[in-house]
Amino acid sequence: MHICIFEDNKYSDFEPLMFSRPVYELLCGTFTLKEKILHSFENTNYSLHCRKYLQKITERENPGIRVNRFPEEDCLFINGRILGNKDLNTILEISDKKKKAFIKEDQLVAVFVPREEMNTVSNLQNELFDLKYFTSYEIQPVDVPIANYIWDLININGDEIENDFELRLSSHSKLNYLNEVSANVHCINEDRIFIEENVIIKPGVVLDASAGPIYIEKNAHIYSNSVVEGPFFLGEGSIIKSAATIYPNTSIGKICKAGGEIDQTIMMSYSNKQHVGFLGSSYLGSWVNIGAGTNNSTLKNNYGKIKVQLNGKEIDTGLRFLGLMMGDHAKCAISVMFNTGTIVGFASNIFGAGFPDKYIPSFAWGGAESLQSYNFNKAIETAKVMTSRRKIDFTSVDEKLFEDIFSLTKSDRDKKGF
Repeated sequence: MHICIFEDNKYSDFEPLMFSRPVYELLCGTFTLKEKILHSFENTNYSLHCRKYLQKITERENPGIRVNRFPEEDCLFINGRILGNKDLNTILEISDKKKKAFIKEDQLVAVFVPREEMNTVSNLQNELFDLKYFTSYEIQPVDVPIANYIWDLININGDEIENDFELRLSSHSKLNYLNEVSANVHCINEDRIFIEENVIIKPGVVLDASAGPIYIEKNAHIYSNSVVEGPFFLGEGSIIKSAATIYPNTSIGKICKAGGEIDQTIMMSYSNKQHVGFLGSSYLGSWVNIGAGTNNSTLKNNYGKIKVQLNGKEIDTGLRFLGLMMGDHAKCAISVMFNTGTIVGFASNIFGAGFPDKYIPSFAWGGAESLQSYNFNKAIETAKVMTSRRKIDFTSVDEKLFEDIFSLTKSDRDKKGF
């Protein structure tokens, strides 16, 4: 059977991380949402569906995989917002080969389309999936976890690290190199710590897995006197700077630099938050840089529920703890202060004293005193410099993505008057 992971019309509620990637490419735990689904269907052919302007970037990041081209065979379409687990292939039962839509409340979780019906969904190759297209299908309610907002991923990150840790251990053929760690590294609950090859951990580091597992991928480096509490994930080639304090429920992607105080936060690959300052209950995209002394608030002074400006609406999150959500290629200067539930858009550059707006559009330049449109060509120049420092080419595909996002977010800047 073939599976296809799709995007639906809820993608916009994952602003600002969704501008530059399909929602299923977001990290939660130690894997992306896409990877979790694929682990549930081992050795199965798959393809991907996404918004049209993301097709080229998705094809580049998934070489050899069909994007927005459906197969001519039985296909199980799976919503990329769900959190796959080992029971998913059992929950989505299709042994009878009948056309069937799986739903959770009013949301489309998955849909099985037999080969002879594939021509009826061909128009969805360039459209977003929606339950309304499958009203003639057998409807089957299922209970699977599904993310509705970016803060859902933040809040379940610790549980997902735990789940992914068990999956990695059950399928891992590599050795645990914990025995190569210096005797001057203090490891608590060693059975819940897994270290891949070529990891450097300096003397004075504390790895505390008493509250949850710690997983460190190859070629990572943790400098002296850092304290790391699980559940925690550190991606390949990433660095934790000296005297960092990493609290539970934190995931750091590959080739990142992390330092200061970080709590319950997800950082996508190639981002830096390496200096003193607090980052908590937050989600950073890729190619983000956080200046020294920058802090974000996670709790209102009156302990009230946090509201977020999102997708043109005010959303009551129902949460008391929520920090910063920052899109790809966004930057902030030294000593910037972010309020609870702040969104900073793609390729924005924030600086200055005081708290900037809680909603900062993509390609914004400025801070609390004033905001203006970031010069597009300068944004491209900055991105090229940053990617070249990691020896990654900034190609015409990347530039076209910038152009598309700049155009798509123009109305957001217009509403702010710049």
